[in-house]
Amino acid sequence: MGFHGSDECTHAHACVCVCRIMAMVSCSLLSVMCVLAVSFAQSEPKTPAQIQIRLAGDKRKHYEGRVEVNYNGEWGTVCDDDFDISAAHVVCRELGYLGAVAWYPSAKYGKGEGHIWLDNVHCTGREASLADCLSNGFGVSDCRHTEDVGVVCTQKRIPGFHFISTSSNDVETLDVRVEDVRIRATFSQRKRIPITEGFVEVKDAGKWRQICDEWWSPMNSRIVCGMHGFPGEKGFNTRSYRLLSARRKKNYWGFSVNCTGNEAHLSTCRMGKHRLMGNSTCARGMPVVVSCVPGRLFAPSQSLGFRKAYRPEQPLVRLRGGGNLGEGRVEVLKGGVWGTVCDDNWDLRAATVVCRELGFGTAKEALTGARLGQGMGPVHMNEVECSGFEKSLTECYFNRDALGCSHEEDAAVRCNVPAMSLRSRLRLSGGRNPYEGRVEVLVERNGSMVWGTVCSENWGMIEAMVVCRQLGLGFASHAFQETWYWPGDVSADSVVMSGVRCSGTEMSLAQCLHHGKHLSCPKGGGRFAAGVSCSDGAPDLVLNAELVEHTTYLEDRPMYMLQCAHEENCLASSAAMADTSSYRRLLRFSSQIHNNGRADFRPKAGQHAWIWHECHRHYHSMEVFTHYDLLSLNGTRVAEGHKASFCLEDTECDEGIPKRYACANFGQQGITVGCWDTYRHDIDCQWIDVTDVKPGDYIFQVVINPNYEVAESDYTNNIMRCQCRYDGYRIWTYNCHTGE
Repeated sequence: MGFHGSDECTHAHACVCVCRIMAMVSCSLLSVMCVLAVSFAQSEPKTPAQIQIRLAGDKRKHYEGRVEVNYNGEWGTVCDDDFDISAAHVVCRELGYLGAVAWYPSAKYGKGEGHIWLDNVHCTGREASLADCLSNGFGVSDCRHTEDVGVVCTQKRIPGFHFISTSSNDVETLDVRVEDVRIRATFSQRKRIPITEGFVEVKDAGKWRQICDEWWSPMNSRIVCGMHGFPGEKGFNTRSYRLLSARRKKNYWGFSVNCTGNEAHLSTCRMGKHRLMGNSTCARGMPVVVSCVPGRLFAPSQSLGFRKAYRPEQPLVRLRGGGNLGEGRVEVLKGGVWGTVCDDNWDLRAATVVCRELGFGTAKEALTGARLGQGMGPVHMNEVECSGFEKSLTECYFNRDALGCSHEEDAAVRCNVPAMSLRSRLRLSGGRNPYEGRVEVLVERNGSMVWGTVCSENWGMIEAMVVCRQLGLGFASHAFQETWYWPGDVSADSVVMSGVRCSGTEMSLAQCLHHGKHLSCPKGGGRFAAGVSCSDGAPDLVLNAELVEHTTYLEDRPMYMLQCAHEENCLASSAAMADTSSYRRLLRFSSQIHNNGRADFRPKAGQHAWIWHECHRHYHSMEVFTHYDLLSLNGTRVAEGHKASFCLEDTECDEGIPKRYACANFGQQGITVGCWDTYRHDIDCQWIDVTDVKPGDYIFQVVINPNYEVAESDYTNNIMRCQCRYDGYRIWTYNCHTGE
């Protein structure tokens, strides 16, 4: 659209406005002065505006929608004038996608509201943010919302991209600030963990204020409990609280609250216009009190001493791939098979149903675009719509047809969880940053609380995972048995916990098995204390079960051709006595291992620690990368094999993802996010030696990363099993599946 002489011109454009107006009177002198002024203005260093971008609008996928910009705390739109595919590329990359597929003018995704922040946008396509592109300036536009621009991004995400903002790029996600509302326990209740009952207080102008219960409803209590991590509310002894409140000085909040019961936070409920002034007596009522029902995982206890980890019964819904408690990819059990949920229409209501179903509170975020990693198996649910009051996600309306949905659209949640005071009893000391250090725990000794170290004997990745989760630092990236390079607090050098063995489901290190008061640590603490490093992302290896099923076959191979394999222990123990002219019967197959996580899979040891094998003339970056087993139907191992990672590399990658790791010329080894490593059936040790196996029915099992040497976001999908029948001459494998 043409220029209309707006008086809201920006610094560099002000003179352009004047020039265009004065051109009508042919003032050449002023034109020359304006050109010089514009040149000077453009030469001045300019700090890019801070913006956030999201995609919004009607019926859409998560990777498409109306472009909306948050500037100065307000959301607005972008006009389609001069917008092109280069600008669309900038928008999509700013949201974490590899690029744009198309863009649409004329409010294809519906008309937006508020400001039209940008008009006449000109991008080269190389800018880091839409704010870096040339435009009329923020708020300078003669467009209407019928000209709101929309984009369609590629479904491929930028590997390792982390969206950092105070609000989400999805309109369904709210920035929940739990600290604005609190449950203040009475003195007798304050030692209970978590706090489930007390007065509701709202922070207003820096002061905590009570709410008069004259207009309070159970739905309001449901929301307060939900935002504090509890799935439901219950009754309480009103009389005792009325007596207690009569003796207290009160400072009432000036508004009433009206919640429908499906909100995620009290701030999204309707606020009444009725006001109470400060110390008003709330004559017909008293301060609001709530009593919440905790999920089974958070049953109140007087202390955080040793407790067995909670192991839930088989649910219909579960979370996978999350680094912290109460977050993960949503998976649903249907017909005995776990599958995922497509993110079409995924919102906070549906996410809250999931959170409450699993014993958490309301949802903090409804995540789309496989933000917490890709799942596997079928996509069971699509276009989920919930009222917010369902007991299970399976009760919500959904489209069974997931046509067009892929695992790149897997839905995920982050739930509100109760405050368990877990972080106050654990810390990392001496590290270069808050994500690493020597593990130190707070324990009671001789009537006082003291900090001390953890014995590193048998300390491994599973224990490190529990530490990082307890501290809210995501996943463990390394577990250390020596920490001399991290000078911790000298007063905390003594070992106060030993014999730690975790299952991985614990909320805190104190819930893991350990020696209690009778410590045993031959190495002592100090330099041999346990340590960890944490990260917010982790790899997730998944074996292609279908390829294994389609490539299995038997080969009889002479012993004289298996000398290198024998040297690397890839044959059954009976091969040691075999004549070189004899044959070994090998169950061969190909394996294709995908990294579906959020970080690259790298060997535990650096290049300097790799082991050279002269016979095969290659380095092993991990001595045991996979276990291959043939099991009887009752689980007894009848034959076995293993595979060292002599070459971890990116054999192939998804479209748009470059290969980063190659073994040639002693190169770096690993598997990039979105890539896979293929071990062909015809290479050494890619087999199980079944020479001594009798005919019958068996279970063929492959386990990746069996010793948990490298951290992963989900170890449950590292196992693949097939049913197997062997008649002494031929072998059939069928019904191969990955995971539990």
